[in-house]
Amino acid sequence: MNNDRDSVISISNVSRRFGAKLALDNVSLEVTAGQVLGLVGANGAGKTTLIKHILGLLQPAGGSVRVFGLDPVEDPPGVLGRIGFLSEDRDLPAWMRVEELMRYSRAFYPRWDADYADALRRQFQLDPAARIKHLSRGELAKIGLLVALAHRPELLVLDEPSVLFMK
Repeated sequence: MNNDRDSVISISNVSRRFGAKLALDNVSLEVTAGQVLGLVGANGAGKTTLIKHILGLLQPAGGSVRVFGLDPVEDPPGVLGRIGFLSEDRDLPAWMRVEELMRYSRAFYPRWDADYADALRRQFQLDPAARIKHLSRGELAKIGLLVALAHRPELLVLDEPSVLFMK
């Protein structure tokens, strides 16, 4: 294990079942600052389940999860405000326009960088007046990534990021 102050994610002996299905079996993992990690596996291998533990959406049945030294279930604001997350579901409010989603998301992040968000919007060629429900799958990935990055998170978590690399 690395020095605690360098540790961004520390997972120790985490297990999780959904009924008879064993989703995580005694998983341990250490991610330090500056490290890039990819979880690769078949559908149903537990990748999203592990991410949900990191985000504090699930409490481990056994073992422990620490993000920035904090328990994400016990201290969601201390953890989530420092993470940029792009969900595989791209569950964005369809009725909003791109510019409305940017304003709405800004309210959740005190460190939101409006200039950076607008630069990303331009780089991704997203029309600020476009409704989310009219965006293509690739554009949905781009607006999701914009929201995940605009507050300049210390940790970026991408669930099913492959759509980002498609033209």
